[in-house]
Order: sequence, then structure tokens, then C-alpha cells
Amino acid sequence: MNPLITSAFCAALVFAGGVGGIVLHRLLPETHQTIETRDVVRLAIGMLSVLASLVLGLLISTAKASSDGTDHDVRSFSADVILLGETLRDYGQTASIPAGLLRDFTVQTIQDIWPADGVSGELADERTGQTLERVREQIRALTPVDTGQHWLQDQALQIVTSLIRQRWQLIEHQGPNIRPIVLVVLVSWITVIFASFGFNAPQNATVVAAFLVGACAIGGAVFLVLAMDNPFHGLLRISSIPMRNALTHMPSWSR
Repeated sequence: MNPLITSAFCAALVFAGGVGGIVLHRLLPETHQTIETRDVVRLAIGMLSVLASLVLGLLISTAKASSDGTDHDVRSFSADVILLGETLRDYGQTASIPAGLLRDFTVQTIQDIWPADGVSGELADERTGQTLERVREQIRALTPVDTGQHWLQDQALQIVTSLIRQRWQLIEHQGPNIRPIVLVVLVSWITVIFASFGFNAPQNATVVAAFLVGACAIGGAVFLVLAMDNPFHGLLRISSIPMRNALTHMPSWSR
């Protein structure tokens, strides 16, 4: 779902519900507008308002947790890239081939997720994954000459294996976590709530303006939920700074 288009549609639907309530007030006969009827409607809408606020809060919390979790995973991934680069630096010049491939992998990952043209990135690029696999193959092909290099090779293999696992975890988690049906039900509830507001409100321009402001607020909340639920896309995608910092920590002879 495109966050901007979806949120605009939700705002328009909620606003239409409020205006529809005003129109419904004009069309219904007086027998449907008694004080007792209005009291029952208020009770039902009060219950619906509580449910809607709970669901909206849950959606925002879920989206925020997803965004924060992905940001943490990217920072952890970047830290392991730095650690692998430091390990290869300690190993020595004979590790220049895997170090160079690690630099290439880091550059490709940045270009995949945060392309220079500003369009939405794609994490699951097959060539980038193959580059990381080649890093592991080259580390495995190293021939240590002493105990220290043996230990560094083992450490490097553990780190690169962890990087492969973390990369696939990021790929699996990059999709939206919020199901569209939940959003459809929530917006339907809020539309009914606004319709009841219109049914009981005075018929003037101030009321219509209030409905417009409220609908825009609901649309803004929906936009935040959808934007945070897609951490690799849109206006609220996670920062590339951790990966760029990892690139600057690559061994100088890996260029």
C-alpha cells in the first residue's frame, strides 16, 4: 500500500462520513431523531470510539516497534561489518581479497537500500548476496601461518556467517507487518463515528471545517502507521549512516 495515497483516501472517507451524517440528519424523519434515540446512538458510538482508539494505538505501537527493531538490526549488521573489517585488517595484507570483497558488498548494500536517485530500495539483490558468499569463500581459502592467524580466520568465518544470517533476517522482515483488513475495519469504525458526529451536530461551516481537520488528523495517523511499517521505503525509512560509517572503517588496502 502506498502510504500517501492510502492515508489520503482514508481521510476523504472519514470526512465523507461526517458530511454524510449531516445529510442523514436532514433526511431522517423526526421519529428517528428523538432524545432517546440520540442517547442510544451516543452510547453505541462511545463504545465504538473506545475500540477505535485502542486499535489505532495498537497499530501505531506495532509499526513503531517494527521500525525501531529494523533500525536496531541494521545498526547491529553495520557493527558486524566493521568488526569483520577490523578482523581482516589484523590478519594482514594476505586478507586483501576478502577485505576488498567486503568493501564491494558494503557499497552494494548501500546502493540497494538507499539508491542515489532516491527511489525505493531493494534489499534482496542476488548479486549483493553472492558478493557476501564470496567473502566467506575467500576467508575460508586463507592459509594461516601461525596460531594468531588461525584464530582470526575462525573469528572472521563466524562473523561473516552471522552477516549472512542477519541479511536474510532483514530481507524477511522488510515487508509490511500490518494487515490491510485491520486498517479497513479501523477506518470503517472511525467513519461511522464521524457520521454520528454529523448526525448530532449543528449544520454550519464551522462543523464541516472541524470534520475536515479531524479527517486530516486521522489520515496523518494512518500515514505514520504505514510509513513506519515500511522501514526501507518512503519518507520515514531508516538512516544509511550506520552502513556508511562501516564503509569508512574498511581497511585502507581493501580499496
